[in-house]
Amino acid sequence: MKRNIITKLSALALVLATIGFVACTEETSDNRLAPNLATTQVIDVTSNSATVVGYIIAGTEKFSERGVCYSTSPDPTIDNDTIHWIDNGEKKATFQVTISGLTHVTTYYAKAYAKLGSEVKYGEELSFTTLPIPPTVTTADITDITSSSAKGGGNVTDNGGATVTARGVCWSTSQNPTIANAKTTDGNGDGSYNSTITGLMPNTTYYVRAYATNSAGTSYGEQKEFTTLNITKFWVVGDYNGWDNSDNAKYIISSLTSGNQAEGYVYLTAGGIKLVTDHSWSDPATFGDDGTNTGKLANPGNNITVASDGYYRIRGNRVDMAYELLKTDWGVIGSATPLGWGDETPLQYNQTLSQWIGAIHLTNAELKFRANHSWDYNLGGDKNALSYGGDNIAVDLEDDYAITLDLSTPNEYKCSINRWGIIGSATAGGWGSDQNMAWDAVNSVFKATIDLVVGEIKFRANDDWAVNFGGPLNALEPGGANIPINEAGNYTITLNPWTKVATITKN
Repeated sequence: MKRNIITKLSALALVLATIGFVACTEETSDNRLAPNLATTQVIDVTSNSATVVGYIIAGTEKFSERGVCYSTSPDPTIDNDTIHWIDNGEKKATFQVTISGLTHVTTYYAKAYAKLGSEVKYGEELSFTTLPIPPTVTTADITDITSSSAKGGGNVTDNGGATVTARGVCWSTSQNPTIANAKTTDGNGDGSYNSTITGLMPNTTYYVRAYATNSAGTSYGEQKEFTTLNITKFWVVGDYNGWDNSDNAKYIISSLTSGNQAEGYVYLTAGGIKLVTDHSWSDPATFGDDGTNTGKLANPGNNITVASDGYYRIRGNRVDMAYELLKTDWGVIGSATPLGWGDETPLQYNQTLSQWIGAIHLTNAELKFRANHSWDYNLGGDKNALSYGGDNIAVDLEDDYAITLDLSTPNEYKCSINRWGIIGSATAGGWGSDQNMAWDAVNSVFKATIDLVVGEIKFRANDDWAVNFGGPLNALEPGGANIPINEAGNYTITLNPWTKVATITKN
């Protein structure tokens, strides 16, 4: 560019000097200047065009044609590309032509030219470089769609002649989103990249385009469309887990039938929690109390207060921006239970197992699970898919039962109600019938004292092979190997069905 500046100044000095000379000298046949021209400047350079200005120093009337010739190589002539200036009958000294159809970020060389009969005169050579264009980018397919997030990306296939300084995806619920809408920032440069789209609403259609930016501007890839799932998932992060916002945190989630209401049960310690999506602490993905302590969510909000340690039902609705924190204590209630339908017999929460457990003597009647002495919180129906307000659960035989209520998986609540026995070739009933075990409240185990012969045994629930334990006594396995009895005698046998630990002691 220094060469251009010098050339322009030289040409301008020549023009001014000539004008001054002509103005001060009477033109005669002796002092008339020889026909000549100059290339004075290049203006309005774009990515695909430029305007070149020429000037006839002397001999305006004598030139039959004038214009500009140009090339990507130095010293262009009329044998290269040319643009002919149309004078429209005006014999002006200055003329300019616009060259179009140029390639971006390319250096060109240009000269003004004029024809004098068969002779061609040229002005000085000037050079210029066309500007870059916005990058070319394509949009990747949208994958891993959840109720609040998705994965996408793009590929910068041409940087337009300038460094790509920003790239990512932008999205909106309206078509043709731009970087004025929500967007990711995923590095710079050419090539493919991945993007994570977060902070979305469930059951909502979004439009996505990849974008890339360089000094010439921002361009966009083709538009992609997707709809988030009608399921909301929150990670529960707080004092109970040291504010660990990772997969180690418990979560609550909505089901296909619960709409936008996410729910789950978590044992919390006194302090506070927040609900987050996608393990992100960004404002759109962080939900807390709005400051009123009335069950209203805000982004990012204040910590939701946990008043005391306990087992909480947590609900969150990011559409209604509402939450609920309910401390619960569960038990069994019904005609099969010790307290009948009048009140629930309590279960105990085992933090290690994340289950409510208890051993209770039941009669052959019915029961349900209930919390907080209120029918507002009761579960029944299918043991493997308990539901609020579900049907009563039948108990077939009167006996001591090991009861487990498992609410640890959100919206997949289940229970087991099992009486236990011992079966095998070492028992009096062989493999045909069980030797019943009774609950030992003092030692908190099921126990039986029976005579055994040399052979094998297993533990079995409800006189059925659907649930049975075998294998090592200190780590029983569902469906595990037969347990050997190597010596005949009278034995005291115990079983903790929740920890899956047993003892076999010869008396």
